[in-house]
Amino acid sequence: MKPDGAPSGTGPSIDSDHAETVAPPLPEVYGPPAFEPGCKVRSLKPIRNDGTVPGSAMGTVILEAGAVGYVTGIGEFLQRFYIYRVDFVDAGRIIGMRRDEIESLDGEAAGAVPGEQRRAE
Repeated sequence: MKPDGAPSGTGPSIDSDHAETVAPPLPEVYGPPAFEPGCKVRSLKPIRNDGTVPGSAMGTVILEAGAVGYVTGIGEFLQRFYIYRVDFVDAGRIIGMRRDEIESLDGEAAGAVPGEQRRAE
């Protein structure tokens, strides 16, 4: 019997010779932003009010998928993620968007280093 009262030989055992260590993913902010101010982008999915948009009920769709806007600034959330301030001119809204919620319409893929030219293979 173990000192804590549990019978010996029960419970999970860890074999230190075969234990796998999985490193957590690095924060997004360790790399360059995927989009720069002035970049033309499109919303990939409908965006719902998370409670931060006054005059609109929580959960209401405040931006439809496919809306086009321009990145006007870049901030950080929890020191891990970039938040892109996007001005959706036609919709009359400025919304903070994550990288996976928008795509570039300027020819640069998300995650590409801004200004870096693709090399022909």
